[in-house]
Amino acid sequence: MDVKFTASESVEIRVQQKEIPIQHYLRQPQRLVKAIASPSLMEQLSEERFRLKMSPLNFMEIYHFQPTVVLRVTPGPQGTVYLQSEDCEIRGIDYINDRFSLHVTGKLAPYEINGETYLKGKANLEVKVELPPLLWLTPRPFLEIAGNGLLKSVLLRIKQRLLSHLVQDYSQWAQEDAQVVNTLPESSENLLA
Repeated sequence: MDVKFTASESVEIRVQQKEIPIQHYLRQPQRLVKAIASPSLMEQLSEERFRLKMSPLNFMEIYHFQPTVVLRVTPGPQGTVYLQSEDCEIRGIDYINDRFSLHVTGKLAPYEINGETYLKGKANLEVKVELPPLLWLTPRPFLEIAGNGLLKSVLLRIKQRLLSHLVQDYSQWAQEDAQVVNTLPESSENLLA
């Protein structure tokens, strides 16, 4: 029996602009990925591609598994960032891994209202799976509620991490970068002397 689960989550974050604007920060995909995923669960594959292991999940107290997704994070114009899944794997249940697809899309963009800067984003998550025989007798509406709820909880965890880490990381990065930029002219003068 094939089923499809979906979830969507939006986020809006007020950002206090620093000397170096948030748009410059958002051009660095690895910074954004570190803001949404624990470094211990992330592997950088290239400049814009990352393998993320999600925290282990449990479906209806029967199946325990760990999804892994390869995510492309692409900077766009004006600081907009696009997320797109490229590959996925379910570790822990071979039956489901062979009959499973996961698709993630997302967008995060800065915008201004009355001189205040905000980041506004949305992520969509879709899973298609052929269920194991053990679940065939479970009513489809019950399966869909459980599956959609599981996906929503994954997106909520990512959102909470984004809310708690992104602004903090941006502030730290901007402060470090501003110090480097402010010392460059002095260093250049020393080199010319």
